[in-house]
Amino acid sequence: MSVFKKKLTLTSHGGTPTFINITAELRAAIEESGIAEGIATVISPHTTCGVFFEEFVHDVDETGTEFLQNDLNAVLEKIIPNQTGWNQYQYPGAEHYRAVESWPDADVYLPGGDRTALWNCDAHLKATLIGSSETFEVADGKLAVGTTGYCYFVDFDRTRSRTRKCTIVVMGE
Repeated sequence: MSVFKKKLTLTSHGGTPTFINITAELRAAIEESGIAEGIATVISPHTTCGVFFEEFVHDVDETGTEFLQNDLNAVLEKIIPNQTGWNQYQYPGAEHYRAVESWPDADVYLPGGDRTALWNCDAHLKATLIGSSETFEVADGKLAVGTTGYCYFVDFDRTRSRTRKCTIVVMGE
């Protein structure tokens, strides 16, 4: 069995959840791996990010967000409202604030000491529901999904723009 890994660097925009179609990168990694039969797994190491499989949607809003992604946001927000206040969720608590304030790069996470920059409990919970990975079949050296099946990386954290990473692991023969 062979194992191939490829790391992707992605940028989220903040303000709203960021959805990134990574299907082309997934297909390219499978081709680059030389593996004909096996599996490909896309993994996010970030606790506010998820990976999911969904139909590609041709309809987009004025920001370029696909309609299914808007619908997913609306449903998730009904279950887990966006964090807008310090007492809306238990997280982040006083100990977490103190820990982050002690970090050498604390200003990245708390610009000017602004504790509202950590109000992302909703992003953590939404990512937990969606999941941090997705596994696909590799058949005949290609991604074995239907015509409209696409792989998306999502950063639910709305607090700021960030550089994000994910790994594609292709295993098989």
